Amino acid sequence: MASQDSLPKTADSAKLADARGIEPPPHHTLLSICKSLAAGGIAGGVSRTAVAPLERLKILLQVQNRDNIKYNGTIQGLKYIWRTEGFKGMFKGNGTNCARIVPNSAVKFLSYEEASRGILWLYRQQTGNEATQLNPLMRLGAGACAGIIAMSATYPMDMVRGRLTVQTEASPHQYRGIFHALSTVFREEGPRALYKGWLPSVIGVIPYVGLNFSVYESLKDWLIRSNPLGIAKDSELSVITRLACGAAAGTVGQTVAYPLDVIRRRMQMVGWKDAASVVAGDGKSKAEYAGMVDAFRKTVQHEGFGALYKGLVPNSVKVVPSIAIAFVSYEMAKDMLGVEFRISD
Repeated sequence: MASQDSLPKTADSAKLADARGIEPPPHHTLLSICKSLAAGGIAGGVSRTAVAPLERLKILLQVQNRDNIKYNGTIQGLKYIWRTEGFKGMFKGNGTNCARIVPNSAVKFLSYEEASRGILWLYRQQTGNEATQLNPLMRLGAGACAGIIAMSATYPMDMVRGRLTVQTEASPHQYRGIFHALSTVFREEGPRALYKGWLPSVIGVIPYVGLNFSVYESLKDWLIRSNPLGIAKDSELSVITRLACGAAAGTVGQTVAYPLDVIRRRMQMVGWKDAASVVAGDGKSKAEYAGMVDAFRKTVQHEGFGALYKGLVPNSVKVVPSIAIAFVSYEMAKDMLGVEFRISD
């Protein structure tokens, strides 16, 4: 983290610091915060665009009906999309995805930095040990807070992005874009529909984002401190090593949280009158869920436990580079923008 000796303090926090000998959480300038937000947004846009075809395939596999299976694997699915929809089909929904992920990533990274500083300050305040540094559990908590804040702030965009991604040229009803989808859902299904699947999303984001940050930062910290393979030079890790840390973090996080992501997608389709024709290929049946638990029960009951991991393979292929690229792009963007503070500094 940035040195706390040079950071400004409010009057109350300064008095507390003087009384207990503990520095309060730092307060950053508006320019520094904007730079950090920009770095997070850049990281999100770059990482998601790089894996956009796999992102679309994952969602299609998640909501694909067992009675109308068109593809089972990653390569087969990508070939089918390319054959039926061409190059544009590979990136369908990416504009909406980036419109959501750019602010989501910006808020997430900034929230993580501020949450980690706040948690560390509170721990030092309680223990009186100013030398204490962030541990994996603290990072997990900070990541969970960041994930909840970012997910809640951008959830309606995620909801309509899922529908835009699922619809095809054969869909009876077509959303023309992000704002048309938002206004249509709001008008036809009500404002609450924009937050369908929010609960499993929030529950899922706690281990997902929490583990992403915790594993990534803890791995980096361990490699720098112990340097087991002689890969750390001057307390810095190479881009390749940081990408590997990000890949490990993404693999752990998405494996734990994936079933909740499947349930979230299915709940988002409820209430969409054309969902059956898009997902199942017919207009006869459409799953209705009373809530998250009911969605879990019906999915397992009708399709088996394995249905909770539909699309896991393309998601794994997507998440490994996506998370890795996001973390490294974020740190590189902050270096280029000259941001004064960074995670793990």
